[in-house]
Amino acid sequence: MSLHAWVVTGGELPEPRMLGELVHPQLVVAADSGADIALGLGLRVDVVVGDFDSVTPAGAAAAGEQRRFPTDKDATDLALALAEARDRGAESLSVVGGSGGRLDHLLANVAVLAGDELASVRVDALMGSARLWVVRRRETIRGAVGGHVTLLAHGGPATGVCTTGLRWALSGETLEPGSSRGVSNMFDAPEATVTLRCGVLLAIRV
Repeated sequence: MSLHAWVVTGGELPEPRMLGELVHPQLVVAADSGADIALGLGLRVDVVVGDFDSVTPAGAAAAGEQRRFPTDKDATDLALALAEARDRGAESLSVVGGSGGRLDHLLANVAVLAGDELASVRVDALMGSARLWVVRRRETIRGAVGGHVTLLAHGGPATGVCTTGLRWALSGETLEPGSSRGVSNMFDAPEATVTLRCGVLLAIRV
């Protein structure tokens, strides 16, 4: 059985009803104040990672382990927590939180999820009311019929993109970074598939 991790970070809390969509974790890693959010969700945190500038003493103390980094560092707390989960053997992970607050943090968080450092890991996320999947080869995404989902190329062209279960189907198409072509597609079924030959896609249900 592959190891699935939750990485809980700060920002806007996800809607509680959406947590049931995620695979249950065998490992919970908190990024700094994500430890407090995890406690509020009733989770047991295995390790909290970061510079500890925003986590409460109670949140830090409740974690099984603490990994402290200096405030002056070259990676965000979320990036460090994601690397921790990967290095502990996670083959898939779900990020909980990370939206709200500063736009630069939100953009950096999404970029980290789709970056090369996590190329070997299946990644999805709950960010506020949004659900995000990083698609590297094939992914099954779920949503209400008529609900919106956007497909965005990340870091370069996404080629050979095919979809099923979406109103405007793609069949071997190329989506370019910076293009709005994949914005606001819609679910035609509760379950859809997205595949691609090369590149990285972000599938974002809003």
